[in-house]
Amino acid sequence: MQEMTLPALIENIPRVTAWIDETLEKLDCSMKAQMQIDMAIDEIFSNISRYAYPDGPGSATVRLSFDEGSRMFSICFEDQGIPFDPLKQEEPDTTLDTEARAIGGLGIFLVRKTMDEVSYQYRDGSNILCLKKKI
Repeated sequence: MQEMTLPALIENIPRVTAWIDETLEKLDCSMKAQMQIDMAIDEIFSNISRYAYPDGPGSATVRLSFDEGSRMFSICFEDQGIPFDPLKQEEPDTTLDTEARAIGGLGIFLVRKTMDEVSYQYRDGSNILCLKKKI
């Protein structure tokens, strides 16, 4: 398992993405799967940056693991911000025009649609959101 902890700031998204992409390239990940993972990184890390710490910046830990047998790549995002389970949010009605649709929720909807598994838990004062993608 690899791990990186850094300030939960929007400007750190490229750093996290580059770190994960380097690992994915070593694992011969398809470009399609890598692009889906990159989109998920952007969405999840930006949500942590924007909403987890209303009183000022906090940190986020990103953990990577890979199961060779199943070719399942896992990314877990952990923060000590406000408890929030994004999986309990109502899915946006994508049949509505964008003007008629409620703001928010589309990013996590796309993450759920492109990843093979998405799970959330709040444990020991931490939000832990894990994504799994077969690569």
